[in-house]
Amino acid sequence: MATMKAVRIHSFGGPEVLQLDDVPRPEPERDEVLVRIKAASVNPVDYKIRSGGFAKPEQLPMVLGRDISGTIARCGTQVQDWEAGDDVFAMLPSTRHGYAEYVTIKASDAVPKPQSVDYEHAAAVPLAALTAWQGLFDQGALQRGQHVLIHGAAGGVGHFAVQFAKVAGAKVSVTASSTDVQFLRDLGADEVIDYKSERFEDRVGDVDLVLDLIGGETQERSWAVLKPGGTLVSTLGQPSQQKAQARNAKGKGYMVQPNPQQLGEIARLIDEGKVQPYVQAVYPMRDVAKAQTHLEREHARGKTVLSEL
Repeated sequence: MATMKAVRIHSFGGPEVLQLDDVPRPEPERDEVLVRIKAASVNPVDYKIRSGGFAKPEQLPMVLGRDISGTIARCGTQVQDWEAGDDVFAMLPSTRHGYAEYVTIKASDAVPKPQSVDYEHAAAVPLAALTAWQGLFDQGALQRGQHVLIHGAAGGVGHFAVQFAKVAGAKVSVTASSTDVQFLRDLGADEVIDYKSERFEDRVGDVDLVLDLIGGETQERSWAVLKPGGTLVSTLGQPSQQKAQARNAKGKGYMVQPNPQQLGEIARLIDEGKVQPYVQAVYPMRDVAKAQTHLEREHARGKTVLSEL
């Protein structure tokens, strides 16, 4: 049986529980492709699972990672749209994982890698960009000419949300730290509010949509800036329906779902130069503990990515 290297956790805990193992290399089913992983993304959900959230002990040992870019190594017998050597990227379903040399996915879940960026920048895209896309458009129904406020705009999801909202023709206000002001203006933000020195309620009001990537007190304060009929969308649990009702607003919590059609649209925007993934740091996959520590403890701008094993 062919084997491969993969980073697994055998117990929950700190970064030290991540270890490099030899595991069986998966074989593609008839409707699947085997992808040689060239780069994988690190997302907050990874270290949350590693720490004991979102997973159960009986699932151990387990590989982490939900988005990858790479090259098709082999196709299942029924696959007609792909051939070995094709470059792809994908958000993986919850049953497949990217901290490894190879992964199998359904052929229909693979998307052509944007040609204008390298594997590391392509791997930075799927989970974060789809989270931003689905929050703004599927949940928030953002339209041209509307006003959106994005909290946590400089992070992995946020920096995509700024660009998508701008491409969609919205007015974009964001909250961020003072060190990210120029970064966010360069991405297209119309108004950058330093959350440490200013209260966003004093700067914006009558907002159509709030995309909340922070939660807690920031989310609670956001109701005050929504216009009647506006929407507060959060990645961090369901906002208070009572407060939504009191303000004649909508409150929506959601979790990102793989969507190859949307990812293909995002790839097109990248290749047209309208959206750019920002990668702050690239670590060899063997140094995944350092990569997760960076994302968990540092002020992360954009994305952190792992290069191939």
